[in-house]
Amino acid sequence: MARSTTTTKTVSREQGMGIIRRVIPYLWPAEAPIIKVRVTLALAMLVVARVVSVGTPFFYKAAVDALVPVEGAASPAMMLGLGAVGLVLAYGMMRLTTVGFNQLRDVIFAKVGQRALRKLALETFAHMHGLSLRYHISRKTGGLSRIIERGVKGVEFLLRFMLFSIGPLVLELLMIAAILFFVFDVWYLAVVVVTIGLYIWFTFAVTEWRVKIRKEMNDQDTAANQKAIDSLLNFETVKYFNAEKREAARYDVSMKRYAEASLKTSYSLAFLNFGQSLLITIGLVLMMVMAAIGVQNGALTVGEFVMVNAYMIQITMPLNFLGTVYREIRQSLVDMGEMFELLGQPAEVNDKPDAADLVVSDGEIVFENVDFSYESTRGILKSLNLRVGPGQMVAVVGPSGSGKSTIGRLLFRFYDVQNGGIRIDGQDLRDVTQTSVHEAIGIVPQDTVLFNDTVGYNIAYGRAGATQEQVEEAAKAAKIHDFIVSLPDGYATTVGERGLKLSGGEKQRVGIARTLLKNPPILLLDEATSALDTETERDIQESLRAMGRGRSVITIAHRLSTVVEADMIVVLEGGHVVEQGTHDALLETGGRYSQMWQRQQADENDVAEVA
Repeated sequence: MARSTTTTKTVSREQGMGIIRRVIPYLWPAEAPIIKVRVTLALAMLVVARVVSVGTPFFYKAAVDALVPVEGAASPAMMLGLGAVGLVLAYGMMRLTTVGFNQLRDVIFAKVGQRALRKLALETFAHMHGLSLRYHISRKTGGLSRIIERGVKGVEFLLRFMLFSIGPLVLELLMIAAILFFVFDVWYLAVVVVTIGLYIWFTFAVTEWRVKIRKEMNDQDTAANQKAIDSLLNFETVKYFNAEKREAARYDVSMKRYAEASLKTSYSLAFLNFGQSLLITIGLVLMMVMAAIGVQNGALTVGEFVMVNAYMIQITMPLNFLGTVYREIRQSLVDMGEMFELLGQPAEVNDKPDAADLVVSDGEIVFENVDFSYESTRGILKSLNLRVGPGQMVAVVGPSGSGKSTIGRLLFRFYDVQNGGIRIDGQDLRDVTQTSVHEAIGIVPQDTVLFNDTVGYNIAYGRAGATQEQVEEAAKAAKIHDFIVSLPDGYATTVGERGLKLSGGEKQRVGIARTLLKNPPILLLDEATSALDTETERDIQESLRAMGRGRSVITIAHRLSTVVEADMIVVLEGGHVVEQGTHDALLETGGRYSQMWQRQQADENDVAEVA
């Protein structure tokens, strides 16, 4: 019978047809004729299987009539010399042939389905990486992964069941209806048509009702999943605040609501299943009563009585799955709709059609009258002017919220400026490809995030195809090679999720090695040592200074002691440059930088006295 599933919302008929039209190219790709051949062969196997299946009850009838012969009657099978045993064997061969063609159909179609899933999953994955940072910041990873997972599964179901369930069911019903009309009479056909009509109406009506009931269940499923992922991603924070029971209680609230909604769907499912059985049973009994009367009157043979029963059962079996298939198709359309909606999200930053690659010759970086805001109501950068000369190190300092990190995001072109422009060696970033910009800039962030893989893999991530020798050279330059080789598994040591098995300083050195391996002409240090202790910070600073030699460097800093050797220090406040100059020159002016320096020095002295 039918089984339960979940849904988040409904789709209109027009939306459903639109989604199906989007799937068809994956099923019938213009660029892959061999796939079209496979689909055609699978459909041919399907038709043959249905024809053989519909013809099978004739052998069943003939076998029964052979066992209970009617005086003066000779069936075609008997005239061909087939006895009851031969007819039973033929009946078995027909059933086996049906199964064989169905399995052959699945084998032929399997590659089509897997190809479609792979292409769609890859398209979605690539599109997600093409969306803006703004989009990813605003979305929840757990919910996003569920949308992709459900959408891909929805395509698999739609391809298989629409092609191999709904189509064959319609074909089989039409053939059986024709046999009932021509072999028996119109009343048998009428009973079948009315039974199927009532069955379909009841199934669809109750299913629509259940779709609404299941909405809450799916919402709670998503909520529970999101809470679980958030809690596990913040494992350390949960431990810091002794909040395991609190997290379990939050998760249990969602699971309790999910269980309550699930019970409602179970009750409605029982009602649906009983109603379906009731309608099918009434139709079956009516047909059998008519056939029994026909046998008593001599109008039908016992074999024909059995054949009517066989056809009714043959109709019943696929109809039992009609509710499930209908609901699953509805659910698949919903899930695919969400995924295609995701695919329809426009990328905020796009390359121009004629965009050329960025060519870095000197490494001069210029921000000219740059205005930028994440939201229209709150400006971040206002008429910002900033220049980094070739090979210079320019530090950007200022209070939190002044726009320091935004400079790095704009330089890497996570966003485009609203006014003004950013140029590298005279080339506006909006006129060159994003890939070439990303290739030219290396970033060491405040918190280096590592993949849950080996140390070697994380360093090698800096350059595709890097050799082990190059990886080790980068590690030596970042002064982490000796530490790595001291580990039991060396470069094959797994760092854990987000690099939790390494200390903050070790993660930063891996990040530095990764960026050194990339060997970019421009370097962005985004508060790269602010999360480290003073001793570790000094060690890391030596590696960062070595890394910056011969490169244009922008350092976004919180601790002013890390930027005293910068060629230029820019003080940012409220999105404006309020001061700029060298460390000594800015101290002499006694302005904003001098105040910040004195305050930090006083804080450090207080800490030293306490220690």
